[in-house]
Amino acid sequence: MGPSFFCPSLVFLLWALVMVFLGIPSVQSLRFDLPSGHTKCIAEDIKINAMTVGQYNVVKNEEGASLPDHQKLTVRVTSPYGNSVHFSDLVESGNFAFTSTEAGDYMACFWVADHKPPTTVTVEFVWKTGVAAKDWPNVAKKGQIDVRDLSPNSVCLFCLQILHQMIAAAAAEEEEEEEFLPQKN
Repeated sequence: MGPSFFCPSLVFLLWALVMVFLGIPSVQSLRFDLPSGHTKCIAEDIKINAMTVGQYNVVKNEEGASLPDHQKLTVRVTSPYGNSVHFSDLVESGNFAFTSTEAGDYMACFWVADHKPPTTVTVEFVWKTGVAAKDWPNVAKKGQIDVRDLSPNSVCLFCLQILHQMIAAAAAEEEEEEEFLPQKN
């Protein structure tokens, strides 16, 4: 009987390698109300060199209607050390994309100008990091990231190379065992 290369530990090892190299993706999708004159901040723990994509928009009561300035958002995304990675002022919608240069809590803060009488704005916000940020070409600027780092094909090829090396090592180990085991006649 030929060698059997399937074993649960091999599958687990390959899964663990893929998770280490790709990073476990994170997606936050929120819908929240923001009263005028108030701020809402959302933090996300991001590893260094991770691709991050965010999209936000004000939910309108009437599709196609333009919003007055007192219902538009001001948005700032900052790094763990307070460096600004995105800023938009008085917008109805927007997006951001960056590759993290610092590890830690990145913070996206939204606020609406104070207004009398008070108003409330509903905001939809999606924040993706790691592999979940696969739609980065839609918002990332050219030269912002190295495409090789996020290519699923290169990761898949890398995993296949590891698998082939593990199979070759298992076959070599089996041959060594056969050499040293007494021969049965």
